[in-house]
Amino acid sequence: MTSGQASIGDVFDLPAKAPAAPSATAPAHDLSLYLREEADGRMAMDFAVEGIDCAACIDEIEDAVEGLPGIAEARLNYTSHRLAVAWSTTAADPAAVFAALAGIGYKAYPFGADKAEQIERNISRHLLRCLAVAGFAAMNIMLLSVSVWSGNVTDIDPETRDLFHWLSALIALPACAYAGQPFFHSALRALRNGALNMDVPITLGVMLALGVSVYETLHHAEHAYFDSAVMLLFFLLTGRYLDHAMRRKTRIEASNLAALKAETANRLDATGGITLVPAAAVKPGDLVLVRAGERVPVDGIVVSGRAAVDESLVTGETLPRDAVEGTTVHAGALIHHGVLHLRTTAAGEDTFLVEVERLLERASTDRNRYVRLADRAARLYAPMVHTTALLSLVGWLLVGASLHHAVLIAVAVLIITCPCALALAVPAVQVVASGTLMRAGVLINAGDAFERLAEVDTVVFDKTGTLTTPEPHLANADALSPALLEIAGRLAAGSTHPLARAVAAAVPGATPYPEMREVAGSGVEAEVDGVLARLGSPEFCGCNDLPAGAAIADASLVALRVDEERALLMIRQTLRTDAVEVVRRLRAMGKSLVIVSGDRPVAVTPVAEALGIEEWQGGATPADKIATLERLAARGRRVLMVGDGINDAPSLAAAHVSMSPIAAADVTRAQADLVFLGDRLAPVVAAIAVATRARQLMRENLMIAVIYNLFAVPLAIAGFVTPLVAAAAMSGSSVIVTLNALRARSSGDGREARS
Repeated sequence: MTSGQASIGDVFDLPAKAPAAPSATAPAHDLSLYLREEADGRMAMDFAVEGIDCAACIDEIEDAVEGLPGIAEARLNYTSHRLAVAWSTTAADPAAVFAALAGIGYKAYPFGADKAEQIERNISRHLLRCLAVAGFAAMNIMLLSVSVWSGNVTDIDPETRDLFHWLSALIALPACAYAGQPFFHSALRALRNGALNMDVPITLGVMLALGVSVYETLHHAEHAYFDSAVMLLFFLLTGRYLDHAMRRKTRIEASNLAALKAETANRLDATGGITLVPAAAVKPGDLVLVRAGERVPVDGIVVSGRAAVDESLVTGETLPRDAVEGTTVHAGALIHHGVLHLRTTAAGEDTFLVEVERLLERASTDRNRYVRLADRAARLYAPMVHTTALLSLVGWLLVGASLHHAVLIAVAVLIITCPCALALAVPAVQVVASGTLMRAGVLINAGDAFERLAEVDTVVFDKTGTLTTPEPHLANADALSPALLEIAGRLAAGSTHPLARAVAAAVPGATPYPEMREVAGSGVEAEVDGVLARLGSPEFCGCNDLPAGAAIADASLVALRVDEERALLMIRQTLRTDAVEVVRRLRAMGKSLVIVSGDRPVAVTPVAEALGIEEWQGGATPADKIATLERLAARGRRVLMVGDGINDAPSLAAAHVSMSPIAAADVTRAQADLVFLGDRLAPVVAAIAVATRARQLMRENLMIAVIYNLFAVPLAIAGFVTPLVAAAAMSGSSVIVTLNALRARSSGDGREARS
């Protein structure tokens, strides 16, 4: 952590005896409060870890903790900086974990989700301050440098040039000391652990450039390199801040799953009395009352009552389900109409909702292990840069060069090999390709999404809200007379039930009748032209004897009765308008297609048949969906998962790469690597096409950076390149990489989405 940042200890409510920062031992407070027992009997605990700034930290931290005696597993979530540790026995030693992390330079504290956002906010603010300081300094130093450059070829006198150099030093030295902290601390930690990361050559290059610039200024030289050092920090801080902002946004949206938890429950005692208690206080076997408009606080079985229950969390089906005696209802489900008495089967940390959270956390952690193209290149790049600069310095000293001349050559090598081109190779393509996809109606959530998407050979679709439209519609409106349809629309306009909204949408401009009565859990009624009109359940409307027919197996029914006229209205979700064409195009691209839905198999069958997709599964829980993805991965498949429901969030996180529509739940969008707009599926095709082209350009850019170094580095080693020329060459390579990245604008250009 850098100065100016609040430590995690400052924002966690730790007892007064706890030290301000961890040492080789654990914080001096009761750690047993943070331990939990897993279903398999093992003890586990979550830690918040400070100082994580690159993907390489994942292996470093996990290896250090897993090397401790008794540790069964250590998994670090790069996005939330949450380290989950499980012990192989019931004897847990959190103090050893604190000591191991402190030994490799990381501070750790008991994880508290309610405080994590404050920590991230402090880190974000510090990065932004560093970025602002570097930008302000770079602008002012460039004004002075331009004056020196132009004066060197005209009539600037040495005194004025020295003054401008000293003014540049006065700005650059404190600015770099502050703005470079994120890189300096990371590099120092890596060196302490005997490792190298990309921040080490950055730190070395900046410090040597500043040191040489001060030396040159003291000796009245024509050139100094303060501008190069500050500009380098500015561009690198820009990328780091944007990366942190993206991860923070993802974590915040993912935490919205907690909003589905009911904090309190209405517990019934033996006499039928109601007591409001915290949801965590409910035990299995307790009776709980849930009213309309409330979220179910526990997993339970209905013992009495009847209600319409929104269980999109469990099945992904947006149409409410009737819950009657004997029905199982899960925590997080929303009661639309009616009242239920539930016998609790699971509460607190054992509910289905918490299980979804755990699946989501584990899946997110697994996907963090993907090593990006730039990261793979960086692991080789850093030691090569150091070795080359060091050998250049030693070699020139051995042949008799002065220390000043040898250092200038070494600095030129460091500057000319500065990882700016490498740092831009992938992000530049990402920016241009992101713009291309934005025009095609696709937004990017993850920086490495292009690389993973280009590797996809299998596409797994959810059904409800993904292959079908999110909102249901009245499927048999043509079977009703205009008069009956208008009455149905006006009755539906006076109800808040989701099925009623679908009926009302079939009659644009429908207004409710002036006097209507809603019967909870049944429907609505009103007097129309002197007769009673009802809209609601078949029982409420007396339509139980009407033939349903096989055609409505995948539809929800709403009954209409006007005096003696009766009708059954079928509410269905339809395929997206271009679903058939998208499936055809994906097959033409060589992709295998699968449907995995939480909806009833009878509802999935007609969709699979209409699209010609032979491999499908219905009635899948979130765990089932993850299991399907794991089976595909075991067969060597690289899967793109496309889904929209909360129950899809864990599988979206577990997939090789994922997409969701913009209308998806917040937590689902947060886990998706890409989000597409509109009511069409064409952006899925566009995204794959653009990603394939983008990965090709990323590889070309990395090759350009390598070729540039093959030509430029020998010249720098030979002494033909001054630090000023090296800075110009470095900028030139960055420009070439950026120009090549602009070719991503023609990679599809959204044609797939518009055709």
